[in-house]
Parts: sequence; C-alpha cells; structure tokens
Amino acid sequence: MTRHKKGFTLIELLIVVVIIGILAAIAIPKFTNTKAKAYVSAMKADLRNLATAQEQYAADSAGNYKNVTVTANASPVAVGGGMNFTPSPNVGLTTTVDNTSNPKTWTTAATHSAAPGVTCTMTLAGVITGC
Repeated sequence: MTRHKKGFTLIELLIVVVIIGILAAIAIPKFTNTKAKAYVSAMKADLRNLATAQEQYAADSAGNYKNVTVTANASPVAVGGGMNFTPSPNVGLTTTVDNTSNPKTWTTAATHSAAPGVTCTMTLAGVITGC
C-alpha cells in the first residue's frame, strides 16, 4: 500500500513567503505619501472654497475682502461675519487683505496640523503655490 503525503514542502512555503515579501517591498513605498497628498488636497480644496467665499463676500461688501484667520482644529467652526465658509478639519488659514489698493487684493496661506512645514498659498488670481 502506497501512502501519498499531501501538503507543501518547506521550500515551496519559503518561496511563497519570499514572493510576498518582494511584493510588499514594492507596494508599501507607493502608499507612504498617500496621507501627505491627502493633506495637501484638503488645503488646496479649502483655498479654492475660501476664494469663492471671498468673492461672495466682496459682492455684498462694496468690493472689500475679509481678513480670515482660522486655527487648525479637529472640529472646525464657520468663519462667520458675513462669510459662508467652514474649513476642513485640521486646516488652518490666514488671509492678508489689502482693501486700499486698486485693485483690491488678498493672499491666503493654508496649513494642516498633520503636515508640519507644508504651506499652500493662494492669491486673488487663483494661483496656488508652495505645496
């Protein structure tokens, strides 16, 4: 009577483990920047939304823009004061306005509490730089 052993040999199992290790070594570095990219995307989205809110505010305020300072907070609050804008969680915004120049201008810097050292800046022209 012949007995057939079923199962994998040690060599076969080692080869599978090595292949999984190689695939992980390739895939993991591709996902390391995913969070940082998401933080930058949140900052850019808030800058664009704030630009829309600034234009709406200016339309109701004789062309004047609003100074906005929002501290990065996990539970953001609306800007208020005639401006309809609530930033994303953990995004801080600082707007510098010059309502005395002709044309009037503003510049906003956005930061994210989970991405230290990264600042996105947007001007009235709608150009986002720095991130």
